[in-house]
Amino acid sequence: MQTNNLPTDELKKYGIVEPDNSFSKKLSAEDIQKFLQGYSIVADNKKNRATFQLVENNNRLNVVFLERDKNISAILAESQERIVYSEIMNPSKRDSHLNFEKKAFVYDKETKNVVEFDLVKNALELTAIIADKNDVSETNRYKIELQKLKSFLQDKIDQFPEMAKVITNDLNIVSKEINSVNSLTQNQNNLSKQQQSDVQLNVNDPDLYQDANRIRDEELEREENQEKSRGFRR
Repeated sequence: MQTNNLPTDELKKYGIVEPDNSFSKKLSAEDIQKFLQGYSIVADNKKNRATFQLVENNNRLNVVFLERDKNISAILAESQERIVYSEIMNPSKRDSHLNFEKKAFVYDKETKNVVEFDLVKNALELTAIIADKNDVSETNRYKIELQKLKSFLQDKIDQFPEMAKVITNDLNIVSKEINSVNSLTQNQNNLSKQQQSDVQLNVNDPDLYQDANRIRDEELEREENQEKSRGFRR
């Protein structure tokens, strides 16, 4: 991995490198190390997103500009209440399968950070998070987003047969997660019905009601007998 041939002019242009050739103070040592190893730096501003990645043995900076369907500040605020789903598109590639990504933003209460998940790349991890929440509403919202993504991918297979293999791989991942969510939903619904049944049994069960009446009548009869007994002794 080369670091001496970095495209410093381009890096300075986007504020990744300072005028004195040092990396921006906004980047941690870990961020810089990962960037030099080929990981992307992501910058969000309102509905816009830019990704920066070093390619060709760190000799060239690849910059991609993306558009999101929601403002990033609104996403961060709403994510503290529930999981937020957002779509990202590359406006320069509207005729390609690769122009579309669906993301989920999850608030981590322990770290107090919002974590971004891709519904394809991070499918297993995201489904596990949904399962841990054990919230029927959140599970149904997740399922709807997966189904919308599945329909999108199915349409893309017909439109771009030359990319069918790549798209089918993503489609299989999404379909598998839908099956997992269906099982999860069934379990949650069964639990909800069981809990509802238990409550109804405690309130409306006729045998229970009759038993309560019988016990009350027996207590009243016992009290009357005791009163009669005390009156007789007088």
